[in-house]
Amino acid sequence: MIISQLHTLFLKSNSVSTDTRKVVENDLFFALKGENFNGNKFAKNAIEKGASFAIIDDSFYSQGDKYIIVENVLNTLQELARYHRNYLGLKIIALTGSNGKTTTKELINTVLSTKYNTTATIGNLNNHIGVPLTLLSMNTSTEIGIVEMGANHLKEIEFLCSIAQPDFGYITNFGKAHLEGFGGIEGVIKGKSELYYYLKTNNKLVFVNNEDVKQVSLLKDYNKIYSFGNSRNNDVTISIEDANPFVISRFKNKIIESKLIGSYNFTNICAAIAIGHYFDIEATSIKDAIENYIPSNNRSQIIIKGSNKIILDAYNANPSSMKAALDNLAQLKDPNKIAILGDMFELGNDAEKEHQFIADYAASFNFDELLLVGENFYKTNSEGNTYRTFENFKNITLLKSIKDTTILIKGSRGMALERLLKIF
Repeated sequence: MIISQLHTLFLKSNSVSTDTRKVVENDLFFALKGENFNGNKFAKNAIEKGASFAIIDDSFYSQGDKYIIVENVLNTLQELARYHRNYLGLKIIALTGSNGKTTTKELINTVLSTKYNTTATIGNLNNHIGVPLTLLSMNTSTEIGIVEMGANHLKEIEFLCSIAQPDFGYITNFGKAHLEGFGGIEGVIKGKSELYYYLKTNNKLVFVNNEDVKQVSLLKDYNKIYSFGNSRNNDVTISIEDANPFVISRFKNKIIESKLIGSYNFTNICAAIAIGHYFDIEATSIKDAIENYIPSNNRSQIIIKGSNKIILDAYNANPSSMKAALDNLAQLKDPNKIAILGDMFELGNDAEKEHQFIADYAASFNFDELLLVGENFYKTNSEGNTYRTFENFKNITLLKSIKDTTILIKGSRGMALERLLKIF
């Protein structure tokens, strides 16, 4: 079956599903395969649950006219998404970066949805499967699509751009994330910049933080940019008023009091303001949208537990975001402060060096307590430093006695540091 024929079936379907647990009546089921599962085995179950068709790539599981056999189910899903994107012909904003992608995406969506019918990436479904599913969730009523793109190797952003074909793009930053896959910080910069390369090659618009020297240098020979920053030399000027703990910004003489903590979130807010302004959204609407946005999913959440104020930032971590979180904790005016840090993943050969750097950096602030958890932090050399290391959670019992303290909890997703909330 050619893609145009499959697209016709898709338009008649309810939606696309890749998980039989979520199949509803009249879905198209794509039998994806992975290292530990084979979706073809569940095709029959999908049909029994009401799927209109099951797209499979193993004829052994074909049991009737509701099975569509293709050479590769994943490739077919991606090709269908690309075809659907061109069929709709809507405006697509793509964003990537080492830190802040999901928060920035949600802020942009919150702002743009005050005026437009938008569809944005759900959660962080930003890979070679998530991007196609995001595109296929858009329909003829969608006016602007907002697509988050994640990557941990070179050429991944390039590939995702070939599917989503963005008209606009933004890179949040270049940080020490996924060093194992990218092979170092230069690899990170090269990989994330594949978005800029696509936009420049296709004469599309780039949104850029003009205070980011590295990004500005990458775009020095490109004039189709829309810039923001805290100087008057930008298309949009935004200043930070405070971040103690919530970020307060000024835009067009309006004070925007967000519910996001940490000065590191200022740039994420700026991007949403700038993009909203580009799309002719009034300043008052931008202000209201940002002020009404409440972070969730363990991202920079403030949680009150008894007399303690907990800054829960346990969604993910890398050396760049960890350093920013520590800087933010240090500048808070709260009298009693503790940092609980969990291992950072996907650092490859740099893991030992980067964990030691963060341990030493955190110790330099002389917080009331500094607790480091995980196999990598446990190996750090604490000689001369005032921090305690724990290989796992079992021995962290002192948390029960902490009172009247501001506590930063931050680590990679795999550490699931939100488990610590049960101890307080």
